Amino acid sequence: MKNMRKRFEALFWIGILILGIVSGASGAEDDGHGHDDDHDDEGAADVVLMSPRQAERFGIAVGTAVTAPLSGDVELPAEVRFDANKLAKVVPRVSGIVRTLEVTEGDRVEAGQVLAVLDSRELTGLKADFLEAAAAERLARVTFKREKQLREDGVTSEAEFLQAEASLVAARAVRQSAETKLHAVGVSHDALATLADLPDGELGRYNVTTPLGGQVLARHIALGEALPAGESGGSEAFVIADDDTVWVDIDVYATDLGRVQAGDVATLHDDEGGVVAEGEIAFITSQLAESSRTATARMILDNPDRRLRPGWFLTARIRQTEGGKGVRVPSAAVYEIEGGPAVFVPAEGGFALRAVSLGARSSEFVEILSGLEPGDQYVERGAFTLKAELEKSAFGDEHAH
Repeated sequence: MKNMRKRFEALFWIGILILGIVSGASGAEDDGHGHDDDHDDEGAADVVLMSPRQAERFGIAVGTAVTAPLSGDVELPAEVRFDANKLAKVVPRVSGIVRTLEVTEGDRVEAGQVLAVLDSRELTGLKADFLEAAAAERLARVTFKREKQLREDGVTSEAEFLQAEASLVAARAVRQSAETKLHAVGVSHDALATLADLPDGELGRYNVTTPLGGQVLARHIALGEALPAGESGGSEAFVIADDDTVWVDIDVYATDLGRVQAGDVATLHDDEGGVVAEGEIAFITSQLAESSRTATARMILDNPDRRLRPGWFLTARIRQTEGGKGVRVPSAAVYEIEGGPAVFVPAEGGFALRAVSLGARSSEFVEILSGLEPGDQYVERGAFTLKAELEKSAFGDEHAH
């Protein structure tokens, strides 16, 4: 029994020794090749394996990065807007009831034209106050002249003369106050001269007029509607716009600010690429909008045929006459991959993905700020095929796990 135990122990330790030798050999093999396999797997995630013959069949062309000015026009989104200097929101200056409506949406109007007529108790009161004040002033003036003459004749006292003078000054102030209130609601000097001769009921008639000519864009009132005065919280009754002149606001991205200047010529294109209008950029705002992080380049264009309709989205192409030199590649060579811009470059056995950072853009080229140096080779044409192959490989790897 004791001999059998010793024999078993001997066999056990011999087995351990053999396993150790085998394990060591396997570890040595991993040290020699296993690390490279891990590295290759990591690199292969961003490499598309492809032979030169396959690359030629897929139309993949390799180019060399060069430094050159960006050519082509800058293309930016634009929107036609009303000229804010020729847009009127008409609000009644007195409260009243809508008696008549003279225009509706779409009508063309001239400056000063009547849009609606109100029956206004408030206006009646203001005009009555003015007529009363004017009558009191006339009486005070007559009294003053009489007292002045009596004082010169030695009939009246100085105190009575001064009292008549003070009454005239007070009456004039009341009349001026009443007149100012009427001017504030739009009653002219000529209209004041005829107030006393108006027939019954006319004192309360208030004409809602437009301060400018143009088109009626909106009408927000109806017959018989009670309208508050503007200063009492009333909203606009009409919106009038003169669209003979329009603004075209162009969104300029931060990366393009150095390439767009006031005075540059821009052509406006519709969705089909047709030229709609052309003009110069009047100015560029100095502040970027918080939401879009863009500045606004504004064109002010004559629109006699009213072809440019506010709210129309267009593409502005801004002509470039000169530009600085930097590494540039065709826009089609750059793709958004893995959350950032990248290009493909030749690598052993195929093409590798390389991240880049972008600068200014034109309609044809994009500036590379980092990731490519002059003289580096990159995939100039056919990068879309490589991107598709890379995404297909990544999709397969995910499912393999």
